[in-house]
Amino acid sequence: MRIAIAGGTGTLGRRVAAELRSRGHDVRVLSRSSPEYRVDLTTGEGLAEALAGCDAVVDASNSQSSAKQAARTLVEGSRRLLAAEEAAGVGHHVCVSIVGCDQLPMGYFKVKADQEAVVEHGPVPWTVVRATQFHELMDMAFTAGARELHLAQVNGAPGLVVHDADGLLSVVAFTVDTDRITAVDIVRNPDKLTAVRDSDDG
Repeated sequence: MRIAIAGGTGTLGRRVAAELRSRGHDVRVLSRSSPEYRVDLTTGEGLAEALAGCDAVVDASNSQSSAKQAARTLVEGSRRLLAAEEAAGVGHHVCVSIVGCDQLPMGYFKVKADQEAVVEHGPVPWTVVRATQFHELMDMAFTAGARELHLAQVNGAPGLVVHDADGLLSVVAFTVDTDRITAVDIVRNPDKLTAVRDSDDG
């Protein structure tokens, strides 16, 4: 499978790309600093060429600037990304988000909730993977911040508990490998399962 990683040179994107390559996928790294597939989500520059022939997209993009600038990258950028995916015939969009962002309508959390809304109402079948301790600096989710994560039930299957940040990479890769997967949350407390949402819900 050919998979594009938006934000593929960032902390999360680099590791997702490595995980997917280890599973035998053809991975394209998309970012403003990518040597081969340079794209800019704030303008849409480079997206058409980068997504040509891709089967799936993982959006691991981020913005460490103000909420206004983050919205340009993550919300407006998602609209551009999804439109380019539709034109390229991409069949699956995976968005990495933050647990509880829809419960905290302020700053970066509101931006992530708005990004999710764009994805959910967009033209491409989607999966949203929410992670705990996932703020403006994504390193927080992949260092001391993530100790025990829990995956909500997916299509009736038992939940999966993972004990380090690498588990998140496996979950993201799993969503790419699985066709029409239900949206999932990754949470720190195994007793707090969140609602499962399907990309076909109307």
